[in-house]
Amino acid sequence: MTVRSGNSARTALAAARAERAADIDRRLTGLLAGPPDDGPLDGALDGDRGERAVALVTVGGHARRDLTPGGDLDLVLLHRGRPDIAEIADRVWYPVWDSGIRLDHSVRTVAEARDVARTDLKAALGLLAARHVTGDPALLGELRAAVLADWRAHARTRLPELAALCRERWAAHGELAFLLEPDLKEARGGLRDVHVMRAVAASWVAPAPDGRVQDAHDLILDVRHALHDVTGRATDRLVLQEHDAVARALEFPDAHALKHATAEAARTIAHAADQLWRRVERFAAGRRAPSGRRPVGDGAVEHDGEVVLARGADLDDPALVPRVAAAAAQHGLPLAPATVERLAASAAVPRPPWPSAARDALVSLLGAGPAAIPVWEALDQAGVIVRLIPEWEHVRNRPQRDPIHRFTVDRHLVETAAGAAALTRDVARPDLLLTGALLHDIGKGRGGDHSAAGAPIARDIAARLGFADTDARVLRAVVRHHLLLPHTATRRDIDDPATIGTVTAAVADVPGRERETLELLAALAIADGNATGPAAWNAWKARLVAELARRAAAALSGGTPPPPPALGERELALARRDGVAVRVAGTRVTIAAPDRPGLLWRAAGVLALHRLAVRRARTVSSPGTSAGTAVLDFTAVPEFGSPPEPAALEADLRRMLADRLDVADRLERRARARRVRPGTPVPPPRVMVVDGASSTAAVVEVRAHDRPGLLWRIGRALGGRGLQIRAAQVDTLGAEAVDVFYVVDARDRPPADPSVLEAVRADILEALA
Repeated sequence: MTVRSGNSARTALAAARAERAADIDRRLTGLLAGPPDDGPLDGALDGDRGERAVALVTVGGHARRDLTPGGDLDLVLLHRGRPDIAEIADRVWYPVWDSGIRLDHSVRTVAEARDVARTDLKAALGLLAARHVTGDPALLGELRAAVLADWRAHARTRLPELAALCRERWAAHGELAFLLEPDLKEARGGLRDVHVMRAVAASWVAPAPDGRVQDAHDLILDVRHALHDVTGRATDRLVLQEHDAVARALEFPDAHALKHATAEAARTIAHAADQLWRRVERFAAGRRAPSGRRPVGDGAVEHDGEVVLARGADLDDPALVPRVAAAAAQHGLPLAPATVERLAASAAVPRPPWPSAARDALVSLLGAGPAAIPVWEALDQAGVIVRLIPEWEHVRNRPQRDPIHRFTVDRHLVETAAGAAALTRDVARPDLLLTGALLHDIGKGRGGDHSAAGAPIARDIAARLGFADTDARVLRAVVRHHLLLPHTATRRDIDDPATIGTVTAAVADVPGRERETLELLAALAIADGNATGPAAWNAWKARLVAELARRAAAALSGGTPPPPPALGERELALARRDGVAVRVAGTRVTIAAPDRPGLLWRAAGVLALHRLAVRRARTVSSPGTSAGTAVLDFTAVPEFGSPPEPAALEADLRRMLADRLDVADRLERRARARRVRPGTPVPPPRVMVVDGASSTAAVVEVRAHDRPGLLWRIGRALGGRGLQIRAAQVDTLGAEAVDVFYVVDARDRPPADPSVLEAVRADILEALA
């Protein structure tokens, strides 16, 4: 939803600024010329290029003719060394001061002004956009040519300095789009960023801001102008108590519509700034040949530091958009602007219910943590997110009603999901945690309790995303009760059994999934609180929530694991063959092979060599299989390209079983060759020995960020301690692996010595480091 202000109000403000600029120009011209009885200054206004020449130049807002009522006038008096320049300056400055206009002024020769611009970035930015007011125009022409030449000649060093200044400014003033009381000029996405973009464009390193950015700039400029009018003060901070008055001045329906439009404009500017500074970064690193095209996912390649579509990418593939986005986020790379435009214009979006590949890719995108935010923002700016999740339009750019929030509703949801990515080790279903984090406030702005309003919406979205009905009901419960733990922990006596009963009753919406729902709510409370702001989350509240969750968990029991996959007739026929047999049906890879210790993880290693990412793995026991034959059931997807031929897989499996294939060496070579980009941290792996989960085996649970050969590394660590995997349940949910292994010793019993399991735990952590 885009709400526009009244065109008449904004047109009137633009006309007022233009008239003000013309009026100031007329007055300044008269001041420099002097009183009528004195006549014009000798050589000042007649174009004399000798030592008597003088020129009055304006920079900043007046130079752009967008000076608002509270804006400063910034003037430079240029000359060629006139001895009476001080008297001329006084003739201009004093009347300006007397008029009440705030004045920043300087008097310089052309050479002096050029020297200042060489050392002072702010002075250089002003002179790049300077405008002649009166006097000899040749002086400004000479100065501008010199400043531009210096700016372009030293762009490789000066632009990174300018980027650093911008980052400092953003750190001090925050993001305009997401602040309740933003600085319209200095915050990220504000007016200053557009001025900087124009300066960068003057270096010829990047193009000038496009029409969308200019329109966004003009809207924020009008808001600033109206703010100066209604307050009568020179202020750039749009404080809460002025929202209504500014909205009325600009003919917005209400303050909410004003904030919505301002946030949209600021996000447009900030997104354009991100693209500009990436271009500057590449330029500053030195002009060099393109770095080539490196696959980063199916349909996506890295090219010159950005993710672009691979040649031949199938735009009709419903999973392409989330998969390419996930590839970019997981590698800590931005999506190339042209790629975003192409996806927005031509790529298909999944039809409900989403195929599992599309849903997994969406979860993988969210699981990338903070690296997902710029990728999500790029897609959102292009209108892709609303196509994927139509309900997103209702929360997009929606201001928060509570000042403790740092972000608009939509950005808060994305920030919460990014924060939840660090907590995926704490829950059995990372995919439900990340999805619940993204949707927990989806009901805001619909009236009444947003948790109650959002719960059915979340369930509908989950169903469209292709989640099973019980999973969709869990997500509904998570959204409905996402404030349960923090509110109860801080407002009730957690020593009272009735308090614990309130929590356990609330999480009983989905029978058999109570503990799972509780742990999801506990993790979401942390992510939600941190994304809200320091006033919403602190160590005291964290301790109370953790203790309440612990006590509620102790009062619950049970849980329902998913049923094991059943073998069809084709898989059973495969198992009856002698030797090794492989069947590939879409993403399902079934392997029948002579049973031996370590078969599961060794086979997973062979799949990894063929660039198949294991999403699920099971050891299957079914009647009718030959004695001594093991059946392994994998769900595996190609990292990119087409799946391998079954004959090639069979050949490598036979070589592996005959000890003629060094899987470890080949996987390690792949790992060393894989470039890891800094700045994309993931939570450390977690390895747990689950006490009491089985009487016939030790249960080892591993939660880690998925990567090629993960199952191989875990299995080899188990095998190195003489343990065998009796059964395994391996799942990859988005980008997170949740693997459970039932392990026994050489006598087919649970290890009797606890130190063995502790050593195994340490070995697995070391293998995954």
